[in-house]
Amino acid sequence: MKKILLVEDEESLINVLTLNLELENYEVDVATTGKNALTRFNDSYHLVILDVMLPEISGFDVCREIRKTSHVPILFISAKGTSADRINGLKLGADDYLVKPFNLEELLLRVAILIDRQKSEMLPDVYYFDGHEVNFKTFEIKANGQLHTVSKREMELLKLLISKKGEVVSRDLILDTIWGKEQFPTSRTIDNYILSLRKYFEKDNRNPQYFKSLRGVGYKFETKS
Repeated sequence: MKKILLVEDEESLINVLTLNLELENYEVDVATTGKNALTRFNDSYHLVILDVMLPEISGFDVCREIRKTSHVPILFISAKGTSADRINGLKLGADDYLVKPFNLEELLLRVAILIDRQKSEMLPDVYYFDGHEVNFKTFEIKANGQLHTVSKREMELLKLLISKKGEVVSRDLILDTIWGKEQFPTSRTIDNYILSLRKYFEKDNRNPQYFKSLRGVGYKFETKS
């Protein structure tokens, strides 16, 4: 279970976020002051959700202190929504900045993206499965006795699916992680990328063993062993 440190002093928001994060199978610890956040923080957390305006020590200062010793993903949530505030937060080392009031589904999606990105970064440079080889550094794959060089986006999709092996990855998560919010590919675009991966690895594209589609839900990477 992934652990999240929620640093927020508004009780109603704490209750809503804690409930919804736990429904997504995250373990949530809460700190209501900046000082308490620094006391509680340790390397066991997979993400910090951090308000800016906190008692005792500001969220910006908490972020600055955490970044001295840790690369844990940090998501700011704040009513301070000017460009200067967002830029300041990102310069201090935060990974994302969400302005209050925010859409709950968007927050949950950003949380998933940040945690999955951390999982992807933990993968080895070369990944092996069922006699196939994926080199994330050189963008080369060896599959079914052939060597291929793939595009950056193909490799990003491959890395995301491998990092969530055995789990269903939604279209929304793929779009936000790989294409971002500034681009608007169609669902067919993702299908075409999945087809490309199947051409490399699958012996029968119509009966895929590794890259499976779940209609209306998303995609899943599985291995035989």
